[in-house]
Amino acid sequence: MQLKTFNYIIVMPVYEDGLAASVLFSELNKQFGRRACLIVVDDGSVRNPMSAELLTKSNLDGVIIKLRRNVGHQKAIAIGLSFLAEFIKENQLVIVMDSDGEDLPSTIPNLINELSDQEVDVCVAQRRRRVESLKFKSAYVLYKFLFKILTGRSINFGNFMAMRARSLRRLTAMQELPLHLAATALISKLRIRHVVIDRGPRYAGQSKMNLVGLVLHAFRALMVFAEDVLVRVGIVCSVIAGLSVLFAFIAVFLKLIGFATPGWFSVALGVLIVIFLQTGALALMTLILTGIMRSEKTAGTIVYQDFIDEIIEVKNDKS
Repeated sequence: MQLKTFNYIIVMPVYEDGLAASVLFSELNKQFGRRACLIVVDDGSVRNPMSAELLTKSNLDGVIIKLRRNVGHQKAIAIGLSFLAEFIKENQLVIVMDSDGEDLPSTIPNLINELSDQEVDVCVAQRRRRVESLKFKSAYVLYKFLFKILTGRSINFGNFMAMRARSLRRLTAMQELPLHLAATALISKLRIRHVVIDRGPRYAGQSKMNLVGLVLHAFRALMVFAEDVLVRVGIVCSVIAGLSVLFAFIAVFLKLIGFATPGWFSVALGVLIVIFLQTGALALMTLILTGIMRSEKTAGTIVYQDFIDEIIEVKNDKS
């Protein structure tokens, strides 16, 4: 694959969303013309698979990576980025975006411009306005709150981002990438800059992200920081277990001085013993799991070739 003539490489997953993607391709052509190349990851679409004709009509060059099965939004992005890492040149920039139009092509320059600062490795879009239902917005706020509590970090951005070639290679070397792109960017220690950008409406069709999908997405983000989460849960359990022991001694002391009603001491002591045993066991389990996770971590990367069914290279000669 030849990428030497392109300034920007745009990676996007597509799943049964060819109509919206075709509109996006036309908008990207208006925005960048021949300066951009697309890597479109068809995430196992059956009813509406991606075709080279959609790129050709938009006068865009690119690659369509057809996957053997549906692997999910985040893993599809990881496969596209891993594929690109083998070909990208040092002076090229990478943009990751969704294919439905909610990531507006007109806002891409806002991200790219920030990369002129050598102190920035990745520039991400922080949403100012979201075009979604109140229920979804509320669930998203809860997701960010729980992520902050359990990991100690804030996550206020998604897949829409721009990065340098060296940042791409760093991300694709991380085994957490197929789980959650944004969380992997946080744990990668790359220097991230946030740009406030509005989210646009879909070009066509309905969003495939529902409440269940958001919950699953949130759990995957937490899995990237599994060690941090386990340690924090272990600490809380240890504190609760310690408090239960303290209150048990207080209950014994009150019993000895006669400051207790009939039956109160046995009930209170029984409840405290149960709390101690449960929280103590949970704390021990979290510490064991943390140790197992540390020992099993490897430097391996995703073997993206195992998921690819076909690679279609589109070269447009209209320019």
